[in-house]
Amino acid sequence: MEYSGEFKKNFATAYLAEEYERLEKEASDAAVSAGTDSELLAMAAEDVARVRARQAAILAEIEQILDKEKEEVTRPRSVVLELRAGAGGDEASIFAHDLELMYEKYAERQGWRSHPIDELTLEIVGEGAYDALRYETGVHRVQRVPLTEKSGRIHTSTASVAVLPIRDKSKVVINPADIDMEFSRSGGAGGQNVNKVETAVRLIHRPTGVDVRSSSERSQLANREKAMVILLAKLDLLHEEEEAKKHAATRKAQIGTGDRSEKIRTYNYLQDRVTDHRLKESWHNLPGILGGDIDKIVEAFRTLHTELDSGTVAE
Repeated sequence: MEYSGEFKKNFATAYLAEEYERLEKEASDAAVSAGTDSELLAMAAEDVARVRARQAAILAEIEQILDKEKEEVTRPRSVVLELRAGAGGDEASIFAHDLELMYEKYAERQGWRSHPIDELTLEIVGEGAYDALRYETGVHRVQRVPLTEKSGRIHTSTASVAVLPIRDKSKVVINPADIDMEFSRSGGAGGQNVNKVETAVRLIHRPTGVDVRSSSERSQLANREKAMVILLAKLDLLHEEEEAKKHAATRKAQIGTGDRSEKIRTYNYLQDRVTDHRLKESWHNLPGILGGDIDKIVEAFRTLHTELDSGTVAE
């Protein structure tokens, strides 16, 4: 890493840059003061070597600070959970709402903020939210007797979850001409609180077919901005999935592909058990888990992730 005067313009590195320049002057002065005297030149050389070592340490420290700043820019500041009912009709829709409530309760337990963006689309804001929830992407399956089932027969239904990290800087660039925009009225359940103005916004990215809807904000402009943020997150995720197909095949086999079509977990009411098929591990107290107590599941994935990174799990 070479020294740059730009380091002085960065508040986090300015003091180090000033020290680097002071040392540069010190080295220059030492060389000039030595003149042609051999003993003084030898002493000056030692001083210059000491200065260069300190300057190298300063550059390494600056590099660490800049790397951390880059990480903070790319680190997700929030996460959006997009849930969809799958197979199972009304029961699948009910299960999707059950999962949404589970994530809301988990966020509350962690001290994070959560708010709906649209029906079955939830944003969670908090330090570490994405790292905790990133492995929730996939198909969740429930096996239970629906309230409307008179014969007591167990039904199997599914709901999918997509976890979208929201970053300050997107990896993709969107051409505005590629986006179609639709407007509609926002409204609550049962027709409550229906707006007379079309504030809900739906964006469609024509090249990929990806679409996003935001209806929770009060103005059309705010919903459009929120929808654009989520659209960028979706396109980022598509880009990451394409990259993931080229690398780390074994890792994906161990912790899942991150694809929303992958069946990852089963919630069995009859056995009071939740099983994650990627971890091949089960937990009991299903009501507690659906009430937001998913800490053990989250920690199990964190542990596996750490082991994979450290190489203690063979890839």
